[in-house]
Amino acid sequence: MSVISRDWLLSEAPTSRSHAAWVRRYRGWLQFRSNGLAMIGLITALMMIVAALAAPLIAPQDPSAQDLAGRLAPPSAEHWFGTDELGRDLFSRVLYGGRITLGMVVAVVLLVAPVGLAVGSVAGYLGGLADRALMRVTDVFLAFPRLVLALAFVAALKPGITSAIIAIALTAWPPYARLARADTLTVRGTDYIAAVRLTGAGTARVVLRHIVPLCLTSVIVRVTLDMSGIILTAAGLGFLGMGAQPPMPEWGTMIASSRAFILDQWWVPTIPGVAIFAASLAFNLLGDGLRDVLDPKQR
Repeated sequence: MSVISRDWLLSEAPTSRSHAAWVRRYRGWLQFRSNGLAMIGLITALMMIVAALAAPLIAPQDPSAQDLAGRLAPPSAEHWFGTDELGRDLFSRVLYGGRITLGMVVAVVLLVAPVGLAVGSVAGYLGGLADRALMRVTDVFLAFPRLVLALAFVAALKPGITSAIIAIALTAWPPYARLARADTLTVRGTDYIAAVRLTGAGTARVVLRHIVPLCLTSVIVRVTLDMSGIILTAAGLGFLGMGAQPPMPEWGTMIASSRAFILDQWWVPTIPGVAIFAASLAFNLLGDGLRDVLDPKQR
């Protein structure tokens, strides 16, 4: 980066609104980059996402190809992570399993973040009966442990990836609604919102154009921190037979099908468990770093 562009990004007197936005983003990046653990989380998460997306190019074998003559082979040059009880290459299955598990996480986030943000913003801005009704519904969902409630929803539907995504989404939105409502209650009485209302803006415009953007930062931080919990819930459903079904190489399902070999062929259930641990830790570290940068209460 040239000296001129760096000075422009670090300017103390921005010349325009877009210039100020770029200055704020660059300073946030510098603060994030100074956090070593957050950078480790970011790099690890990016590597896992890229590896999952590029699984067809990276995987040395078909993840479903069986070789009973080479079953339960330990890690070697031919099979980096060894083979499972059906002789399938564990390295290939972990790569393809990342596509399923991380894909479920992305799908859940895309479902729950907008719903929670909308419910919390509307409840906080309208107040009164609408606030009480929406928050009581939220309290009902919060009263049950997430995994138990997700199991109940999957049992009412049909075991599978789609059912698991819907079940996790139905149990994961309440914290976002609570967070958005708290932020909305903080800003709805400010002069800024009063000035917007004086211009003739209706409720929908105030919420969508002015309230939601102010709540978005906190929701992004919460989403990043919650990704590890979503990964564990998705893997837990797979382990219990309620998520992805065999022979799909989902990490939780892989552990469930190989738990009988934990003592003698430890690598078979351990390696997908390590993948779950690494992904959860990476998103936790990333979320902590983003919280330090984006959460104004941390400044």
